Amino acid sequence: MTVSEAIRAAAERLAAASDTARLDAELLMAHALGVSRSEMLLRAMQSPPPAGFAALVDRRAEHEPVAYITGLAEFFGLELTVTPGTLIPRGDSETLIAAALEVAGAAGRALDLGTGSGALLLALLANRAGWQGVGVDASAAAMAVAEGNADALGLANRSAWHQRDWLADGWADDLGTFDLVVCNPPYVEADAALDRQVRDYEPASALFAGPQGLDDYRALIPQLGKLIVPGGIAIFEIGAGQAEAVSAIAATAGFAVELRRDLAGRPRALILR
Repeated sequence: MTVSEAIRAAAERLAAASDTARLDAELLMAHALGVSRSEMLLRAMQSPPPAGFAALVDRRAEHEPVAYITGLAEFFGLELTVTPGTLIPRGDSETLIAAALEVAGAAGRALDLGTGSGALLLALLANRAGWQGVGVDASAAAMAVAEGNADALGLANRSAWHQRDWLADGWADDLGTFDLVVCNPPYVEADAALDRQVRDYEPASALFAGPQGLDDYRALIPQLGKLIVPGGIAIFEIGAGQAEAVSAIAATAGFAVELRRDLAGRPRALILR
């Protein structure tokens, strides 16, 4: 059997577990070969498949996300390490970064709340050489991943990472103030029906936020006044049906709100001024 034939067979098997079965099979094969997907497609399709490929396909067939199997995810042109202790960064969240780059000046200081793998902050810093940033997360495991990603991308000298719980008193007392706050908080309703690859594998603490998915917005938005400088901006990712509710929370806290939609036209980010 060749690599090409093994990919074809794997894609057929994975069709029941994934809407992107062929792509998944190709990414897993490239990982097993230790090469990029493009290099594999150009040079390795007629080679024999590596022995470890079958075990990777078995894991994906059980709905384990490809990113956790390979340990890598792409976000805003960056290759990031991810682990089961971090949420997998998604293309929808690039809407938030596009909005941040739209409002961010040439230099400033940014805070990423619930940073996980560091995706949001690192994407901002990679595209704004004059910015410094701080990422915070309640998870020590996530902090280690974010720091590693910053090192790998050459951004360690412009970033700092702190394990903090924004529900704890005084959690931000020593962080200073910021020109920009970005946040992709937990916003899934507690009883929401999720795909198995999300429900069974991604960290619940990064997903769920009470019966309406609004608990973390209610906790964070009233605290923004002590985090941002006068004229500063905060940008929050939201679920597709949460624009009105989160806008109301922000308005009560004294913010004007501007909506940004993702590529599918769904409400995805709120800019708070």
